[in-house]
Amino acid sequence: MPSLHDIIGALERWAPVQWQESYDNSGWVCGDPSASCTGVLTALDLTPAVLKEAAEKKLNLVVVHHPPLFKPLKRLVYSDPTAQLLVTAIQSGIAVYAIHTNLDNVIWGVNGEIARRLELEHVSVLSPMAQTHRKLVTFVPTQHAESVKNVLFAAGAGSIGTYAECSFSSTGTGTFTAKEGSNPFVGQIGNRHHEPEEKIEVIYPIHGQSEMLNALHAAHPYETVAYDLVPLENHFNEIGAGAIGDLPHPLSETDFLQKLATVFGSTCIRHSPLTGQPLKRIALCGGSGKALINSALAHKADAFFTADLGYHDFFTPNGRLLLADIGHFESEQFTSDLLQSFIQQNFPNFAVLKTGANTNPVHYFF
Repeated sequence: MPSLHDIIGALERWAPVQWQESYDNSGWVCGDPSASCTGVLTALDLTPAVLKEAAEKKLNLVVVHHPPLFKPLKRLVYSDPTAQLLVTAIQSGIAVYAIHTNLDNVIWGVNGEIARRLELEHVSVLSPMAQTHRKLVTFVPTQHAESVKNVLFAAGAGSIGTYAECSFSSTGTGTFTAKEGSNPFVGQIGNRHHEPEEKIEVIYPIHGQSEMLNALHAAHPYETVAYDLVPLENHFNEIGAGAIGDLPHPLSETDFLQKLATVFGSTCIRHSPLTGQPLKRIALCGGSGKALINSALAHKADAFFTADLGYHDFFTPNGRLLLADIGHFESEQFTSDLLQSFIQQNFPNFAVLKTGANTNPVHYFF
């Protein structure tokens, strides 16, 4: 039986908490990471119904998308709805973990799942996140270069898009003079030594730096390891907000809006004036995505759909694209399925269920 730590560790390698937005509060909400996990329930939101379901099914971990703790709590009083949820979870022995904008900010996360449901092609991030990676440059005796590269790759370095174990090497000669008190791998104390070396360059995600450097020091034969850490301004099309892709075939605006209603079960879609043009290039953002309207315009999207748009937001396109609001819950509802699928794949033969509770707080009157 895996521990809670095992399950959350897998989630955080999949969608690192370091990639959440600054305003967010993803991560542990409550619970003991060292406890054994009896089963997982996934949900978009934490509600009394979700906690009741977890308790009845004897599942002691609830993984939600929206953090129940978004603002600091000063006291745990039962009259406060959020405090009541946490007290109930703790009393029931149920751990709660939130995986929010860090799951939004990876293309295989929330927005990638939305794009998959719409059968979009050539999907990439709409607004790439800056400064997510650095480059490691290190110098290794030639005969040890491959073994050091293997260790770096195993620690998460060298991944670029759909390619792994990416690196660049060049050969040269390193020099050093070992001083008294040192324990050189090669050469003699007091004499300048010349050693054939390989210069290895690999990129790595910033959040994995400590693990990678620990691996480097453990595998490198030198007593003192020489290396450089280089900041990168590159944008990576798998990390960032929103998504953009192409429909397999162009659709009219009314057909596209009908497709959104069908796929997402939206009973009310607000949209900007129709442009009269067929739609092919589609931008999207699960949840509140008004900040990405201009990114969609810059990418020449034919349509952009999201949620939580205000009155004045619908003026922004000015006929340049179709802007649609399909509802917050509706846009992110498949996140529960995504979480269930990921955990089940990584922990087979283990109870991982999606909540049967509808946590949408918004209702419509027709």
